[in-house]
Order: sequence, then C-alpha cells, then structure tokens
Amino acid sequence: MRLNEHLKLVGTNVILVPYEAKHVEKYHRWMQNEELQELTASEPLTLEQEYAMQKSWREDDDKCTFLILDKALYEQTGDEIAALIGDTNIFLLSPDDEDDDLKTGEIEIMIAEQPARGKRYGWESTLIMLAFGVKKLDIRRYRAITKDSNARAIQMFTKMGFREVKRVAVFQEVTFEKTVDDAWLKWIEREVSLVIESYHAS
Repeated sequence: MRLNEHLKLVGTNVILVPYEAKHVEKYHRWMQNEELQELTASEPLTLEQEYAMQKSWREDDDKCTFLILDKALYEQTGDEIAALIGDTNIFLLSPDDEDDDLKTGEIEIMIAEQPARGKRYGWESTLIMLAFGVKKLDIRRYRAITKDSNARAIQMFTKMGFREVKRVAVFQEVTFEKTVDDAWLKWIEREVSLVIESYHAS
C-alpha cells in the first residue's frame, strides 16, 4: 500500500516500518520455517517470488504491511535487518463480502523470531496496527482469523475485546471480530504509545 511507504510507527518496545526490498531475504528465510507456514497458512515461495510479492504488496491498495523491529535492538545496532522480528498486516475487505456498510479490515500478526516471543511485542504491534487502521484507513470493524491450535493468538484477540464469530473445523480456523467504538480506542491509547513518523528507506 502506497499510503504507508514513507511512514513508521514508533511504540514503546517496537517500531513498525514499511516492507522494503532490503528486508526480503530475511523474510524469505522466515517463511521456509514449517511452523510459520502452518500458523500463517502460507506456501513456501522462491526468493524471486518473494521479491515479486513484496513489490505487489507495496502497490496493492487493499493490503497494508509493516515489518516489526525490536526497538531496543535497533537503537543499539542501527541495523533494521538484525532488528526484524516479525510482521503485521491489514487486508481491506470488499464491501460486497459484508452484510453492512462498515469498512472492515482483516488483521494479521506474526512474531517470526523465537527469542522475541512471549515479550508482548505481538500485543503491542497488533494494537498499534489496529489504531493506525482506524486513524489512517478509516476501518470501523476488524476481523482476525487464526488456527484453532494457536492458543496464544486466540487468547490475545480475546483479551483485546474480539469475539469469536465462526469456527471452520475442516480448515481448523477460528474467526474473531471487533467493531470499533470510542471506548475501545481509548483503551488502546492507554495500552500503547503510538507516534507516526516519516520513514526514509536507506
């Protein structure tokens, strides 16, 4: 999505940056991991396909992608690649697929680096992304789909106020939804700090 190509989202412990070509090789290595393929319902791509995917995501008006940096590690090293720990996405869903006029986005989160898990980086990154989607994309409802075996994600979305709306046993998937309201946005503001800054790719 072109809207976020020059923006970074700065939180307390994470920084979200646009997905650039320089990040592709590390992202590609992540996605060779069978556990991550299973959790994200992804098929492995060649490196060439991964570069093409990065470019298409940049140009796609319906997909907003940020990569997640460990803020402390980035501030120590100044190296985005070394500090990369995961990604988060919002897919804008077609109004034709919805029963009402609420603008809906599907939220995704992946903490790919094992040492970064269990440190609430996923929690903070997701809330930052949810707030960004409301402010910049005018999203009024969120949807999240996760594997029914992903207890960590199920617990996280439940704590964030999402409610389960569907289970599909054949795909082993659970769908959650949350309608945006003022009280929820104020809760997010209390939970996380978000500063939107200019991003300049090096």
